Amino acid sequence: MHYEDMQADSAFGFDGNWKDFARIAVPNLLLTIVTLGIYRFWATTRERQYLWSHTRFVDERLEWTGTGKELFIGFVLVLLLFAIPVFGIQFVSQALVMRGYEAAGVALGLLPLFAIFYLTGLARFRALRYRLSRTRWRGIRGGSNNQGLGYGISYMWKTFVGYLALGLLIPWSMTSLWNERWSKMSFGPYEFNAHADSGNIFARFLLFYLSPIIFVVGGVIAAATGALAGYGLGGEDGAGIGALASFFILAIFFYFGLGVIAVAFYAKFYREAVGSTHWEDLHFSFEASTMDWIKLLIGDVLIVMFTLGLGFIFLSYRHWKFMIENLEANGDILLDDLTQSTTKTAKHGEGLLDAFDIGAF
Repeated sequence: MHYEDMQADSAFGFDGNWKDFARIAVPNLLLTIVTLGIYRFWATTRERQYLWSHTRFVDERLEWTGTGKELFIGFVLVLLLFAIPVFGIQFVSQALVMRGYEAAGVALGLLPLFAIFYLTGLARFRALRYRLSRTRWRGIRGGSNNQGLGYGISYMWKTFVGYLALGLLIPWSMTSLWNERWSKMSFGPYEFNAHADSGNIFARFLLFYLSPIIFVVGGVIAAATGALAGYGLGGEDGAGIGALASFFILAIFFYFGLGVIAVAFYAKFYREAVGSTHWEDLHFSFEASTMDWIKLLIGDVLIVMFTLGLGFIFLSYRHWKFMIENLEANGDILLDDLTQSTTKTAKHGEGLLDAFDIGAF
């Protein structure tokens, strides 16, 4: 019986190097281009094998056991079971409209939209389940016996309700979906438990919500001030130039300021969500501040811009490193009691995730 105290040292660590990662990412890019995109499933696997193997949790490194074949099969299944039927439905819908059955055609045409809405939620759930099931630590893995079908419905109605009340319930929707998704997952013999509270992030969301109104009011005041200042310097012509300059400056500030406020809200949400997640007696936390997120995003933009797009291949490395270096765990874990997970493992990869281009976390 051995307890490992997480409070003594950092529970997570990453020792990867971007130069070593480049030896994987650059050939992956070339092979993906040559194969017209088909190799990207195997490219994703190679990247994850590198990132996982250079990530430490407590006393052991992670291991990625997924394969490119699994991801490829998952993508093909989406094409066969979803993309082709949607194309057929759209064709029939247009045919009905052309024959004069507008109501039936429009109703049928809306069906794929609801399907995409539902499958987006299902994709988020199954992508997380798949990644946990293919992650090994001390020989054990994670996963879930839940298929995620109910979560897809929850994703639909909770997202709808979040926007229904003029968007004021979006924080509740985000935290509730996080709690539901993670509370259905497990790793080894222990289940995760999440209880994020939307009340802890509502003030930050309200600032983002009201910021457009604040900017509009500020714009009117700035324009009036600029016009008066310009009038004092150059008469009517100066007033027009002053008002125009004020609006121009405010427009730039609006787009940058709104972006910063949005990042501030998401940073707060992520700290609340991760900080509310537990695995047995371990309590997780995420230490990144708003400024840390801003530096990450600005760095992404600069890298892509100054490399003429080539730097895009390093973003997965940067984001994984950012997550691991800011992730922390506190508490005790009884290592001797850890046993293998009894959850079922999916036979294919993240087809829905890949099709909708969304993240598992």
